[in-house]
Amino acid sequence: MNMAHAQSAPADASANALPEISVVSAGEQQSYKASSSSGATRTETPLMEVPQSVRVMTSQQIEDVGALRLADTVEYVSGITKLNDFGGTWDNFGIRGFSSTDMGFLINGFPGSRGYNPRRDTATVERIEFLKGPASAIYGSSEPGGTINIVTKKPQFTQKNVAELSAGSGGLKRATLDSTGPLSQNVAYRLNVMTEEGDTRNSMLSNRRQLVAPAVTWVINRDTVLNYEAEILRSSTPLDRGIINVRGVLGTLPRDRVLSEPSDGNMQLNSDTHQLTLEHHFSENWRAKFGASYKESSFDGYYTEAALSNPLAADNRTLNRTRTWRQLPSRDTSLQAELEGKFKTGSIGHDVLFGAEASQLWMNTEILRSANEPIDIYNPVYGTALLPVTNRTSSSDERQRVKALFVQDQISLSPQWKVLGGVRWDQYNQSVQTRAPSVSNTSQQQSAISPRAGVTYLPNDWSSYYITAGRSFRGNSGVDINGRAFDPQRSTAYEAGVKLQSRDEKLGANFAVYDITKTNVLTASDVAGFSVAAGEVRSTGFEADVFGQLDTHWRVSGNFSWDNARVTKDKTYAAGTRLANIPAYSAGLLAIREDALSNGDRYGVGGGVTYVGNRSGNTADTYTLPAYTTVKLLSYWQASKNVRVSLDVHNLFNRNYYTGSWGNLYVIPGTERTVVARVKIDM
Repeated sequence: MNMAHAQSAPADASANALPEISVVSAGEQQSYKASSSSGATRTETPLMEVPQSVRVMTSQQIEDVGALRLADTVEYVSGITKLNDFGGTWDNFGIRGFSSTDMGFLINGFPGSRGYNPRRDTATVERIEFLKGPASAIYGSSEPGGTINIVTKKPQFTQKNVAELSAGSGGLKRATLDSTGPLSQNVAYRLNVMTEEGDTRNSMLSNRRQLVAPAVTWVINRDTVLNYEAEILRSSTPLDRGIINVRGVLGTLPRDRVLSEPSDGNMQLNSDTHQLTLEHHFSENWRAKFGASYKESSFDGYYTEAALSNPLAADNRTLNRTRTWRQLPSRDTSLQAELEGKFKTGSIGHDVLFGAEASQLWMNTEILRSANEPIDIYNPVYGTALLPVTNRTSSSDERQRVKALFVQDQISLSPQWKVLGGVRWDQYNQSVQTRAPSVSNTSQQQSAISPRAGVTYLPNDWSSYYITAGRSFRGNSGVDINGRAFDPQRSTAYEAGVKLQSRDEKLGANFAVYDITKTNVLTASDVAGFSVAAGEVRSTGFEADVFGQLDTHWRVSGNFSWDNARVTKDKTYAAGTRLANIPAYSAGLLAIREDALSNGDRYGVGGGVTYVGNRSGNTADTYTLPAYTTVKLLSYWQASKNVRVSLDVHNLFNRNYYTGSWGNLYVIPGTERTVVARVKIDM
């Protein structure tokens, strides 16, 4: 909650009436262009002044593309690619070449993806901030490619209720309710509810999700706001790794082929998140904020998958499988405190931020497997005897504890010159107890200094130029095949860019070049279930994003990226080996035209095109995922003041493509052509 967004009370209210709290202005909600970001600097800073590439996905764009998950938005942001999503059960993206599995996204500035988490739903999302480049100087342990900050919907003091119903040709059935309003003069609520089923690649597979997200804001007085919000998510979904490539050859199996046992049922994924923040303004220029976040998640169920060794027999049609039971619970607790002050030293302005954090993460892994159970990949027969899972292949407990202090100063030398400098100290403790295949206990303590510095030049009100550098630190989760804890990752990144905006500030563009070097990066091992530290990798590239309102009718979003992400030093892989699943080229274009019918009803028509270049299928770069282009059609009709009807067609030409891969065997097929109808009702 940022008090800078407080709106004035109604004109007929008393002089002591309390303000309405709003996350973003109404104008920004109806545009693809945001003017500021709280995630990039942990303060409300104009994006033109931030020496960093930041792409904000507004609520309008999320609605236009019909995004149900975070994964549905990334194809319209440069430098983001989909990676192995663990059978469709969690979020994993490559950002400038580096996987975002552990610290890939934040929820209102708190860690949101550590441990084992279901895929992020958009029902509670107000906007998504894609923060490119290292963020360790303010958020600590994180990837140098970038971080995603998800800003959730906040309570409002104006009553509003919105319901939406969706149905799709792929079996999708979904309903959401978003209700907000005052409970009293100084207390407001918000309640988001979602239920969903269907939308799987085969009728033998099923999917069910339910979400309840209550939030309460208490404006204690004009200077103090207390905010609480929760998200309770229940998901029953298959762990669907996809189909297999036959000795590196793709396209031999149809994309709806199921090679698991449907009778295994679904994985049960639960996630309970609670966040509490208290913000107080001592004066116009000084504020303090305290926050706490607690997240508990679980992940358990059966899945019959390829055996760990010799999965595909010599006949190239018999897949040796093993029935697997997994239990992956986690608990993540974070505390934050920060103090922001604005002042001047002579003619030089300062916006200083002091902060402290503490967090504790616990993760447990229990995996049991059965004896081999073969299946013919070309003529599968299901329903064979369900073998008992008696072989415990993984059993471990991991604890991570972090303490951190940071300071940041945004210096205004003049209206044209801005300087940002910051540094963070982290102390990271990790302990891992492994019980299978053998018993071992490992622990490590690391500390790191993560600085960043950047300079921005604004010659006029429509352009800015920046250069920035930063270092990152991240403690690797888990242990290697020998039960040893991984050394932490360290990286250095450099970036330079240009930001442009139209004079009416409705259209914007970002252009950036970057160079990132990272050591001890984890990549998939050819031994399933384990990772290796690849030594050193380097990612260099160029990105371009254009977004906003062309005129009164057209909203557009375009993106392009070139990313050269390769191994530079490693004992196993040759220098120059491409990082798995990272395309050299990718691009996207979204355009919506709005107008009115003769009777005054509003309508919108448009579409999106996305391109993903070829990618290395595995760490050893022994097979290639082919490039693909997909097209979607988008349309809506504002049938009345309160009713909006939408009809979207995804993968219009029914292209057969692969979004990612897992190791040497599995590839993830893209969804077939689907038609989705939505009805949105403002009540």
